[in-house]
Amino acid sequence: MRFDEPALRVLHLKEPELEFGHGQTTPHPKDGLFLFGPHNRPKKAKVVRLGVIGTPEGIGHFRSWAETLEKRVMVPPPGKGEKKDRLHLANFPGLEEAFGISLDARECVTYSIDAKAIDRATRIVNLHEAVSAVAQLYVAKAKHHKQHEEREVDLWVLVVPEMIFERCKPGATRVGLPKEVGEFHRKQRGRSDLPLLAPVIDQASERIFDDAPDFHRHIKAAFLHIAPTQILRETTLAPDKFLNKANMPTRRTQDRATVAWNLATGLYYKTQAEPPWKLAGIRDGVCYIGLVYKNIPNDPNDHACCAAQMFLSEGDGVVFRGANGPWKTGDYEYHLDAGAAAKLIGMVLESYRSKHGHAPKELFIHGQTSFNDEEWRAFETAAPDGTNVVGVRIKTTGGEVKLFRDGDYPVLRGTALLLDAKNAYLWSTGYVPQLDTYIGPETPNPLFITALRSKAALPAMEIILADIMGLTKINYNSCNFNDGLPVTVRFANMIGEVLTMGSAKGAERQPFKFYI
Repeated sequence: MRFDEPALRVLHLKEPELEFGHGQTTPHPKDGLFLFGPHNRPKKAKVVRLGVIGTPEGIGHFRSWAETLEKRVMVPPPGKGEKKDRLHLANFPGLEEAFGISLDARECVTYSIDAKAIDRATRIVNLHEAVSAVAQLYVAKAKHHKQHEEREVDLWVLVVPEMIFERCKPGATRVGLPKEVGEFHRKQRGRSDLPLLAPVIDQASERIFDDAPDFHRHIKAAFLHIAPTQILRETTLAPDKFLNKANMPTRRTQDRATVAWNLATGLYYKTQAEPPWKLAGIRDGVCYIGLVYKNIPNDPNDHACCAAQMFLSEGDGVVFRGANGPWKTGDYEYHLDAGAAAKLIGMVLESYRSKHGHAPKELFIHGQTSFNDEEWRAFETAAPDGTNVVGVRIKTTGGEVKLFRDGDYPVLRGTALLLDAKNAYLWSTGYVPQLDTYIGPETPNPLFITALRSKAALPAMEIILADIMGLTKINYNSCNFNDGLPVTVRFANMIGEVLTMGSAKGAERQPFKFYI
């Protein structure tokens, strides 16, 4: 930096406050739930209606955990070399005490799947067919219940044995496993005996190649039309039941109190009308959306799927599926045409109006790429007068910029380095005084934030950065103090991967809770 240039500004953003029951606020979700309960706590303990699908052993493991959630779960004593006071950990007080809901393990709807059937399906020669077959073992149970049973299910808990996790993901080699001949393979053999010019007898089985061979994506896409899901590995629920030759757990899992907090948070968020906490002190009339793009597998036209995630100060989110099209214009650049851009923003604005009765004052569009002139004009035109549209690019960095505190220590979370009126580095991870620690494996890297465009006056960078800090605290799939990425971009890849699945078609507007 030359001495005749203006000095860079460094500032520290205050930790965002969260709102809980009785209008009380605190920065830490666990503190707020323990002291005040959810911000819209049920007046009476509501029994959550769960459906559980898994092997008989997996269902048993979940039932044990369901009983555990009704009790207090203590943080284990510190191990060798650990601090005595680990403020990032907290005892779990019990499901009803913290969240105001309860569940009865004996009353859960349960459907068991034979472990041998899962094993056979995972060994089908074609990986795409194997993953699809395994997913259908779970999906068929939920569909059967929906069609033939009167008992309502708020959330399907899918308990997954480790063989599914190991064998049903892209790139799974399944080395050494005896293979099973699947339906697709049998049909292919049958076709080889037909005359050369004979018509194709069945193309339906070939559609399995249109979807990625990933169990998680298959499940989330299929259940978009059924109910929210919570996928749990058996080794998470009962790590002491899965030991290696050294008599140690095959997987290293979080402590039981943390697992209890995360399970309970997910159960509450996916079964209740509103999230367990919301952002406090957010400006009135502000709406945030994150743009999502994902290439469609095996598409001959190289099309991509586009979607938008909308989040409000209440914390809950909605996912809107946009149009498929030739949106990819470079290795990492995606741009909508005017029609698709206007339609997508129109869906977001319509949803906002239906909830609040009016259009937002500010509409922040978060993306990981820039916006071209055509799509930006469409964004502005779709928004009514009085709604300021602001485009913000949020990019992760790989260590090219480092900032230290007192020469050696990680910077405080919320530290920002303002380069100019439109560009800044933001450390959304770092040392947190309230926790007396930095939770991370290495020196924290900042996000690079750029205010790209705006319909009216561009908000100050301090406002844009403070909003992003707040959005790092509304991941309701866990009960962490914060995430490193705002929710508008954190789940972009996951949502895009689900929406490119064939079974996701028709879910044009769906609550965010269905995707995580």
